[in-house]
Amino acid sequence: MKIGKIEKYIHDVIAKDGAIFLSLIDPDKQSADESANIAKISEENGADIILVGGSIGAQGTVLDETLKTIKDKVSIPIVLFPGNIGTLSPFADAVYFMHLMNSKEVYWSTTAQIQAAPLVKKMNIEPIPTAYIVLEPGMAVGWISNANLMPRNRPDLAAATAMAAEFLGARLLVTDSGSGAPDPAPAKLIKAVRAATTIPYFYGGGVRTAEQAYEIIKSGADGIQIGTAFEIGNDTEAKIKKMGEAIKKAGSEKV
Repeated sequence: MKIGKIEKYIHDVIAKDGAIFLSLIDPDKQSADESANIAKISEENGADIILVGGSIGAQGTVLDETLKTIKDKVSIPIVLFPGNIGTLSPFADAVYFMHLMNSKEVYWSTTAQIQAAPLVKKMNIEPIPTAYIVLEPGMAVGWISNANLMPRNRPDLAAATAMAAEFLGARLLVTDSGSGAPDPAPAKLIKAVRAATTIPYFYGGGVRTAEQAYEIIKSGADGIQIGTAFEIGNDTEAKIKKMGEAIKKAGSEKV
């Protein structure tokens, strides 16, 4: 499969800026208008991609209306971060076509993908071959996917899993501690994963401060997915601005 427009865009942003900032929006957490407002603020403060998805409730009319409303407000790509086959929509530009590398259930590693493939093609959404690794503590995604959670203190296991994903044909790698995780993964784990792979590598989960975002990019991640930090409390615009500046600063030091 040839590299699509959005996948090429990801490579181009990383080559230019050294890092990519992904603002993650869960349609189940707020109204479509509120989601679109977060997306607009994110774009204005350096976000390169709007990710849309959630573990529960992010599907059907709720998902479609959120995507359409966001699309009216932003010009950057909108990519689906699917929680199941019901979280697909023709109103997105692309989808993480994910293989959950450490689930205990065959559904999440193979069956869901078989069910989703014809829909993705019919909806004309660009599929991005993505390997997904759920790290401790996993949070909701770990519970729903019945993941064999990757230990935070075993960077060697994370690196081997990431390497296997690339050998199997993944063109994007995402490690995720789960939305709302108390802390990001240790720098040693992120460094080990980066050293073991050559494909674009995004990290998500537990990133609440600009300092944490900066260190994650400096440790080797090519991008950061941030969502929960923008949902909690007020000062959303200030939080997004600080995160964007930190990610791009760390990226510029890598280019």
